[in-house]
Amino acid sequence: MAYFRDKLKGVLQVHDSPHRIALAFAVGVFMGNSPFLGFHYIGGIFLAWLFRLNKLVAFVGVSVNNPWTIVPISTFCVWVGKKILNIEDVLPDIDWGSVTFTKVISWLKSLVTDYDNFIALLKELWPLIKSFFAGGLIVCTLSAIASYFIMLAIARRYKKGGHA
Repeated sequence: MAYFRDKLKGVLQVHDSPHRIALAFAVGVFMGNSPFLGFHYIGGIFLAWLFRLNKLVAFVGVSVNNPWTIVPISTFCVWVGKKILNIEDVLPDIDWGSVTFTKVISWLKSLVTDYDNFIALLKELWPLIKSFFAGGLIVCTLSAIASYFIMLAIARRYKKGGHA
């Protein structure tokens, strides 16, 4: 807990207004929770640069989604997307008893070498992909809005207390 408290204190000590601190954090949270896996940090830093916001604060905001939180956040995104798009089943039926390491490797090789197998996989996973993206865009937008107001209140209180 001390680690997170120190990071928050570092964010609050940035020489910027509470509004700009909260905005940079919210931009980071938006990108961190976005469905664009693999581009969270790059996107957060780019948006902070684009809008001339503090890149360190945006980086901390992106870090809200991390190895410990990515599974629950992504699962929630799929659930939200499934509800909004009214999709019944997002996962294909899998006979887990027949899955072996050798079969998985063979299957992955066939995806790389056979375009038709890859397209068939995409078609089978399309409900999951749609749900993840739709839910992810909603969740990242709402979490960014909420984090803006939470961080704004915290930053105002911190700056008002004479810590700035």
